[in-house]
Amino acid sequence: MKYGFIISVLIVLMLGIKPSYAQQKTDNICYINNGRIYFNLDKRWSAEKKKSISTLFNLDSLLIEKALKGQSPFTYNNITWEVTRLDANIYELSKQVEGGNGGANPADVFLLDDAFFVKPSLIPPIFAPAKRLGLNEFKKEPTVTYKNGVAHFFIAGYQTAQRIYLSGTFNYWSTMQSPMRRTNNGWETSLTLAPGEYQYKFIVDGKWITDPQNKQKRPDGHAGFNSVFYCYNYVFKLDGYTTAKSVILSGSFNNWSKNKPYMERSPGGWRLPVYLPEGTYAYKFIVDGKWMNDPANKTMRADASGNLNSFMGIGDTLLFRLKGFTNAKKVVLAGSFNNWNGNELVMNKTASGWELPYILGAGNYEYKFIVDGRWIPDPGNPNTTGSGDYTNSCISFKPNHTFRLSGFNDAKNVLVSGSFNNWNKEGYKMVKKGNSWTYSLYLAPGKYTYKFLVDGQWLLDPGNELWEENQTGTGNSVLWIETR
Repeated sequence: MKYGFIISVLIVLMLGIKPSYAQQKTDNICYINNGRIYFNLDKRWSAEKKKSISTLFNLDSLLIEKALKGQSPFTYNNITWEVTRLDANIYELSKQVEGGNGGANPADVFLLDDAFFVKPSLIPPIFAPAKRLGLNEFKKEPTVTYKNGVAHFFIAGYQTAQRIYLSGTFNYWSTMQSPMRRTNNGWETSLTLAPGEYQYKFIVDGKWITDPQNKQKRPDGHAGFNSVFYCYNYVFKLDGYTTAKSVILSGSFNNWSKNKPYMERSPGGWRLPVYLPEGTYAYKFIVDGKWMNDPANKTMRADASGNLNSFMGIGDTLLFRLKGFTNAKKVVLAGSFNNWNGNELVMNKTASGWELPYILGAGNYEYKFIVDGRWIPDPGNPNTTGSGDYTNSCISFKPNHTFRLSGFNDAKNVLVSGSFNNWNKEGYKMVKKGNSWTYSLYLAPGKYTYKFLVDGQWLLDPGNELWEENQTGTGNSVLWIETR
C-alpha cells in the first residue's frame, strides 16, 4: 500500500499518543523528525517479531527485509527510502513525508494525495462503546440510509469544495480511503457495512466537520463531536391498531422509558427499525398509554413480580446454572447484562438446581444469583472480581484473548487489570494452571494498556515487549487487538 506506513502511524497519533507509543524495552521503533519518518529495525529480531512490527506499523515484510540488507537509497512501491546503519545490528529506515504543508510542523499537518490530515490531537478516537438501543435521528431528510447491507452517505451543498472525504470508525478514520462524489446538489458515497454503530465526520478541503443534519453525536474526546449513525439489524412490528394516536416501544434496552421512542405508522400497523447489540431484551408496546405485550411474539417470561413481558434475543445462548439450593423457593439471575435488574430473570428449577438459557453477545459480564432474596456469587465459577459482600462472579462469553503470567508459583493472589476495566484495583482474579496464571477476556478491536497485580505489587507483563510510559513513570504493557 503506497501510503500504508504513514496511515498506520497516523492511526496511532489519533489515539492521542506519540508515534513511539509502544516502546521496546531498549529503543523506540518509530518517530518523525524534520519532515522525515524513521523506523529503527533490528537484524536480531525473530521472524515472529518482524511479523509483529510489520502488522503494527503496516510495513510490508519484504520492505523490512530489503532495508536490513543495508542498501541505500532504494525504491519500493514507487517510494524512495534511505537506510543508515547505526551499529552492527540496527538499521534506520527513513522516508521524506510528502511536502506541501506550508512550513507547518510535520506532526501537525500531513499532505497525503492532496487530502489533509489535520492536527492528530483533534482526531477522534477509533473505538467507542455502543448504546443499547440504536436509533438514527436527522433534522430533515436522512443523510445516511441503510439497505441490504449498504450505507449511503450524503452531504448537501459545498458546491465550491474541491474534495470531500468520508472518515469514520468504519475506515479507521482514514483521510483518503472514502472519497465522495459530487452531485447536482451535494456529495455522496456508499459503503458496505455490517449492522452496528458507527461514528463519522466529513473532511471538506482539509477541514473536519460533523454532519450538519445529524442530531446524534458523541464527544470525540478533544472538545468536539463525532456524528453517529446506526445500521439497523431488527424491526419491531405491531400489526393493527391503525386508529391509535401513538405507539411507544419500551423495554430493558431503554430502561423501560414511557416517553420514547415513538413507532412509525406503516400499512396495516406500526413499525420501528433499530440497531440492537447481541443480547436478550424484554419489551412491551405502549398503545395510547396502555401497556401490552407483542401479540406476534409467543416468547414471554414472568418477572419476579409475576408480570409477563415479551422477550427477544440476538446472538448465541449461554446457559447459566446454579447447582444445589433445591429447597429455595425462587432464584433470580442478575448481572451487568441486564443492568442488575433483580426482578427480571427468574430461573427455572431442575432436579439438581436452577438454570436459565440467556442470549448474549461476545463480552465480559459480572453476575450474581439471588436466592430467596439473598445475593450470592456463583459457587461453581472461580472467576471473580471485587471482595467481601461486593464480590461478583465474572464470565467472558466468546473470549478472544488470554492473559498469561508464567512463574510466581508462591503467589497467593494474582490479578490482571487495565484500561479494559478502568484499572480496577480488584481486577480480574487469575487462575493458576500448571506453571502459569491465566485469565481469558473478550476484547473489542483496539489498543489496551494493562498490568498484573501480584500479591498487591504492580508488574509489567514480562512476556510482552510492548509498553508505554504512564503518569507514575512505571510504565504499562500495551496490547493491540486487531479486527478479524
